[in-house]
Amino acid sequence: MSRIKGKNTKPEMIVRKWLWRNGLKYRLHRNDLPGKPDIVFAGRKKVIFVNGCFWHKHNCKYFKWPKSNTEFWRQKIEGNVRRDGDNFAALTAKGWGYMVIWECEIKEKNLEPLWERIKEFLNE
Repeated sequence: MSRIKGKNTKPEMIVRKWLWRNGLKYRLHRNDLPGKPDIVFAGRKKVIFVNGCFWHKHNCKYFKWPKSNTEFWRQKIEGNVRRDGDNFAALTAKGWGYMVIWECEIKEKNLEPLWERIKEFLNE
């Protein structure tokens, strides 16, 4: 597990490159915000989390419970989900908007709906 990256993952880099190409300036991984969001738009008070489907228990074809060491993984993943909920509530309480982009969305052939969703979120 020590080799699992938490920053600069391939899905995150795809989103960041698109944002940069479209002239959107952002900050990365701010420690002072709950959940240490992947992408931060401080002027807009909006953040984006790029979540892996396995690590954050997304209801898609990429999430399957491991067959071995099941109790460890159940506690680990359920803890991640609880912490995500707490972080989202804390961000909202501080007046920040958040968006979650799932790894499976980035694996889609047509990313246009995702880009439209991002634009809509940032312009709310």
